Amino acid sequence: MRNSAAPNHEGAFYQRDRSWHPPAFTPDYKTSLLRSPRQALLALGNTLSEMTAPVFGHDAIGALDNDLIRNFATSGDPVGPRIIVHGRVLDEDARPVPGTLLEFWQANAGGRYRHQKESYLAALDPNFGGCGRTLTDEQGSYWFRTIKPGPYPWPNGVNDWRPAHIHVSVFGHAFAQRLITQMYFEGDTMIWQCPIVRGIPRRAAVEQLIAPLDRAASLPMDALAYKFDIVLRGRRSTMFENRMEGN
Repeated sequence: MRNSAAPNHEGAFYQRDRSWHPPAFTPDYKTSLLRSPRQALLALGNTLSEMTAPVFGHDAIGALDNDLIRNFATSGDPVGPRIIVHGRVLDEDARPVPGTLLEFWQANAGGRYRHQKESYLAALDPNFGGCGRTLTDEQGSYWFRTIKPGPYPWPNGVNDWRPAHIHVSVFGHAFAQRLITQMYFEGDTMIWQCPIVRGIPRRAAVEQLIAPLDRAASLPMDALAYKFDIVLRGRRSTMFENRMEGN
């Protein structure tokens, strides 16, 4: 991931630590059986279109795009605990990456997503859309306000449940630079029971996906805060679900 406003990177990127990322074939994660590669991986260079194609949305951020409590509501506030998520987007040398587009989406407080193929029977919240976006500032910082999502069942095993989480998409300035991860919440015991999480080989890599409670950034009588930093490259990069081989 490289933003045009970030400092130039001199020399080759650091080597990826493949043991940091989960293997593509993880038997307890049912869909990996079909989408894991059957042949040895090949290293291919990026095409010109992958490196230069435009990315929608960098210059069209609305005033409420990072406020999921208000950006869909029509008849009141959504149901659920109000939270703030904040953090920084950093490169492999811990330098900030400014001007980076982040998109986020999540289930509501009852664990239900707002999309046509949702199969969970929990109620929809008429005042919660569950998606938003924002840009990092000059220090690589971002924040958004939302409702803490609920856990939900999924058709993997007989009684598998996803822990509460928020999906985060990080855009660079080309289609090939989109990276997707998930943020979990400190103290949730369901994290360690999830087949997707158990596919990550190192506990330290999982812990990097867990946002700690940040009481110092909380709003008294309003919203608790959680801090989630995102590292784009290097040996200890954030684990991105669409770049299992590295990013």
